[in-house]
Amino acid sequence: MADGKATRVAVVGVGEFGRNHVRVWSKMEGAELVGVVDINHERAAAVAVEFGTRVLRDVDALATEKIDAVSLAVPTKEHCRIGCRLLDSGMDVLVEKPMASTLAEADGLIASAQRGNRILQIGHLERFNPAVIAAKRIVSRPMFFEIHRLGMFTPRSLDIDVVYDVMIHDLDILLSFVDSPVVDIKAVGIPVITDKVDIAHARIEFETGTVANLTASRVSTERVRKIRLFQEHEYISLDYTRQDVLRVKVAPSSSQPEMKFEQVPVAQEEPLIGELRAFLLATRTRRTPRVDGVAGRRALELASRVMAGIQEHAGRVKRGAFGSPAKP
Repeated sequence: MADGKATRVAVVGVGEFGRNHVRVWSKMEGAELVGVVDINHERAAAVAVEFGTRVLRDVDALATEKIDAVSLAVPTKEHCRIGCRLLDSGMDVLVEKPMASTLAEADGLIASAQRGNRILQIGHLERFNPAVIAAKRIVSRPMFFEIHRLGMFTPRSLDIDVVYDVMIHDLDILLSFVDSPVVDIKAVGIPVITDKVDIAHARIEFETGTVANLTASRVSTERVRKIRLFQEHEYISLDYTRQDVLRVKVAPSSSQPEMKFEQVPVAQEEPLIGELRAFLLATRTRRTPRVDGVAGRRALELASRVMAGIQEHAGRVKRGAFGSPAKP
């Protein structure tokens, strides 16, 4: 806080994502991890013991404990209801992605934060990946992207389509790299293991002429998280997992083009540490977070448009209705 005291934080929802928030908060300088809340009391107790904190009775107990800031990692359908409640109670909130189930719910979160002058940050973790930060410094006018985010099947986040669960990371990064309206989207996606879309591909075109091809899967046999982008006389390859960036510059000549390879310096760090540190700083300075509610809504809206494209394609090939875009 501004008076020099540690910021009192809590984590609501301690499943796979929430547990990691507890782990990082427990070691974060300037923060005091007061406790955790989860509807599964046994899980909450186990996480509390593991990281030396307390189990708080429920969300109402956070006000009694004078909590300043909350990591909210509950199922997406609960983000708006619980998030607005926390914001309206005077707490700053980091909401895991996607920020809401619908655009109306996203608007509700933004309105609650504005009404109470609260900090609302959305958990688009890859914005804090050191490789993304390093690449953003050298991206000038990208014209073509190839983006792959492939993962093996795990029984996690199966209540939402892969576009909202996985691809939305890259949609957010894409929007941060390309400051231009989207003018066209073509998309295809199918359920493979679940009744939701498990693998999806989208081709997105911006008003600038920039084109991006994105593939996201949670049913692959390997784990790949990469961006390849091209701008004039330059190719940049970014590996999210390895946190490295390769830059290839081409110097045209009258005889044969000369290629220069450069490994871009990257200060490696776990992205979640950077994300929570940025949130903590925002709560103290009262400055707009790097990934605020507006940015989270933009990513959700684009994900919704991709899902609408998937539904349109499914209708054309008569594969049946599946997947739902976020409602207005």
